Amino acid sequence: MSGSTGGDAPRGEALALRFLGFEDLGGFAPVLATAGYAVRYRDVGGDGPLLPDPLAPALVIVLGGPIGVYEADAYPVLDEVLAALRPRLAARRPLLGLCLGAQLIAAALGAEVAPMGAKEIGFAPLDLTPAGRASPLRHLAETPMLHWHGDMFAIPEGAVRLAATPACANQAFALGPAILGLQFHPEILCGAAFERWLIGHAAELAAAGIDPRRLRAEAARHGAGLRVAGDAMLAEWLAALPA
Repeated sequence: MSGSTGGDAPRGEALALRFLGFEDLGGFAPVLATAGYAVRYRDVGGDGPLLPDPLAPALVIVLGGPIGVYEADAYPVLDEVLAALRPRLAARRPLLGLCLGAQLIAAALGAEVAPMGAKEIGFAPLDLTPAGRASPLRHLAETPMLHWHGDMFAIPEGAVRLAATPACANQAFALGPAILGLQFHPEILCGAAFERWLIGHAAELAAAGIDPRRLRAEAARHGAGLRVAGDAMLAEWLAALPA
């Protein structure tokens, strides 16, 4: 585990559950620090309990990874993650999920997560719903986001759908002001850090017939705009979180 100290108005700990070393908080880390959070990572599959007290962190962020929610027989640690999330969801404590993280939140709320039948990998804009345009996701309108998944969550009962793409009808949901699930990756840094994604997911890209050179070019073209939009979205969402 590692951490850093937040900004001038401490808000407590932001604990990030990480499945892969290179799929980290990316550009979200400095936004969290500026908002006053002390950022810490907990690697899924590490030693000890994942969340000794699921309610203790001021904010929990569940990051992405290459496994499916429905693969708990092969990867039992998924059941540990789900068990840690359920009491936090029941208490409506602040929780953000990115890609696999969003799928795990949806599953913990009883929603189905299933393969789409095709991969959605690359940069593309979101189609925001009316609720999405009235939410912090408004900052993402017209800005291509990075998509990297082959599964889709159903919208949990009581949650509001915020965004879609032509390939994936459910790209984001919110459950009140404190629970947010995003299927895409607004946290991505599109420089050297993105190269680690291309290398780390080389087998997946090859199997899907996707040329990493295309993704690298898209990242160079859209990375700066994505970073500005993603940071603004996160800052607004954090500012509205209940104390």
